[in-house]
Amino acid sequence: MASEPAQPSNATDPAGLLARLERAVAPRERVMTAYSGGVDSTLVAAVARRVLGKQAAPAVIGDSPSLPRSELAQAVALAEALDLDLYVVSPAEQDDAGYVRNAGDRCYFCKTHLYDTLQRAAADLGVRWIANGTNADDLGDHRPGLRAAEEARVISPLLEAGLGKADVRSVATHLSLPNAGKPAAACLASRIPYGTEVTPERLAQVERAEDALRALGFTGFRVRHHGQVARIELPEDQLHQALEPGVRQAVVSAVEDAGFLFAAIDLAGFRSGSGNIALTVGQSQP
Repeated sequence: MASEPAQPSNATDPAGLLARLERAVAPRERVMTAYSGGVDSTLVAAVARRVLGKQAAPAVIGDSPSLPRSELAQAVALAEALDLDLYVVSPAEQDDAGYVRNAGDRCYFCKTHLYDTLQRAAADLGVRWIANGTNADDLGDHRPGLRAAEEARVISPLLEAGLGKADVRSVATHLSLPNAGKPAAACLASRIPYGTEVTPERLAQVERAEDALRALGFTGFRVRHHGQVARIELPEDQLHQALEPGVRQAVVSAVEDAGFLFAAIDLAGFRSGSGNIALTVGQSQP
């Protein structure tokens, strides 16, 4: 079992934060990191390799229709650059009716399949501990996947060391990790509203639309799937860009080519986790 997490840090010394993280990892001797290519799991994997050595610190990424091809390619390239021993597995969460149903606890089913698959891989490799990239700031959000991690006895070194997101980026910068400043990313399934089934076809629509918008120069955005409508959340400083002559029609064409009939720009702009709003609507009503 994981030890009790330290209190979130207010420290600004990245070397000190790194030392705390190394102390959280070192006693485990052999650790497999559930790796995504994001800064949190990359830091855990890099520190595990640093403390335990390459052979004792494999990283494993779960490949499924909810993972954009571009994200997979970047994660593999990053692992190679950091000299991580990387394995790619297929959790097959799409075969689980609970995941497909998407009733608000989709992440629980997704992570359960991932950790089950990682446990089998860990057994094959003779690794006892599986670590994830959960940090201290993750605890206040709606994250059913944390329950799956607890059930699978997955450890969270960042949480144990008391590192929040700002601490993670500070240590990642200190270690010159290439993705230290990478914006948070979420799986494609997070673009599907709760109550709408998650299918490979819908995930592919979102991925095609996002790839096309990225090619137009947009960054840090989301395309939310609402049936025939693609609701596009852009950072506020990019909203005007979508209405520029020539760009607006290119956005419409990108969305239509992805299989949607309508393109809608959300005037509220990009909000991380905006899909969770539907879970709280009406809760305060009598």
